[in-house]
Amino acid sequence: MRSPILQDKAAVVTGGSRGVGRAVALALGAEGAAVVVNGRESGPAQAVAEEIRAAGGRAIACSGSVAEFAFAGELIGACVSEYGMIHALVNCAGIAEPEGSSLFDLVDLAPEAWRAVIDVHLTGTFYTCRHAAARMAEAGGGAIVNTSSHAYTGRYGGSAYAAAKGGTNSLSFALAAELASQGVRVNAVCPGARTRLNEGPDHRARIEDLHARGLVDDATRAASLDPPPPEHVAPLYAFLLSDGARGISGRLFSAAGGYVGVHSPPGERLLAYRDTDSGPWPVAELAESVRAGLDEPRPAAPR
Repeated sequence: MRSPILQDKAAVVTGGSRGVGRAVALALGAEGAAVVVNGRESGPAQAVAEEIRAAGGRAIACSGSVAEFAFAGELIGACVSEYGMIHALVNCAGIAEPEGSSLFDLVDLAPEAWRAVIDVHLTGTFYTCRHAAARMAEAGGGAIVNTSSHAYTGRYGGSAYAAAKGGTNSLSFALAAELASQGVRVNAVCPGARTRLNEGPDHRARIEDLHARGLVDDATRAASLDPPPPEHVAPLYAFLLSDGARGISGRLFSAAGGYVGVHSPPGERLLAYRDTDSGPWPVAELAESVRAGLDEPRPAAPR
C-alpha cells in the first residue's frame, strides 16, 4: 500500500473553504498532511476541516482575511501552535474580478475595487509567504504553492485580476530565488476548474462578451463555460508540496482536468543590435528591425 506523500507535514491552505482551495485542502488531508483550513467565513472553513477529520485526517479551521497582515501572521502561527511546525503553504484565497474592470471600461473601475482584488490575490499572498517563509527557513526548509491564472497574460479582459496574478507570478519567482538557500521551494499554478467565481449568469455573460470582442477564442470560451471540477487540479498542488518535488522551484504550472503543463520561464530574444560606437539607432532603421523581428513566426506551445 502506498504511503501518503505528505505524512507528518503541516500545511496551511488559504481560501480553503471553497473551490480550488477546498479541493486542495481535502487532497492534502488525504495525503497525510495536518491542515489548517482558512476562509473568510468560519462556517465553511469549519465544514472542510470536519470533512478532513471525518476521513481520518487532522485539520483545524482558522477564519479571517489574509489581506490583513496581522491575521496572516495569526494564521501561520495557528499552524505552528497546533502542529509544532509549518512545512507547506498553499495560497488559494481570491475574489472575483470587479464589474467595470475590462480594458474598455477601465475608467469606471473604482479605486477601492482595484485595491480589494490586489489586496486579496497579491498582497494577501505576500503576507502569508512573509510569515511562513521565516518559520520554514528556521526549520531548514518548506514548500509554497501560490495560485495564479491564465488571466496574467492579459488576453482575457479585465485589469485588476490580471495585474494581481501577474504580480503573483513575479512574487513567486522572486521568492523562489531568495529562499533557495534556505531550502524553501516556491511555485505557482494556474488552475482551470469550476468554482463559484466562474459560475452563474454573470460569468457566462462576461465570457460571451469577451468572445464577441475577440479577446477569447472558441476553445477558451468553451473551457471557460464548462470547466472541469476542482478535484482534478488538487493532485498537482499535493505533488509540488511533497518531497518528491525537491529541486522544482520558481516554475509556473497549469492544471485543468487531466491536463498538466508548465509555462516557459520569463525571458527575451534579440530583435535588433547596433554597436554603441556607431551611436544611437536611427529611429527608421530601428523600426524596420523591430518589426521584422516581431513578424518572425513563433512555434505554438503544445496543449
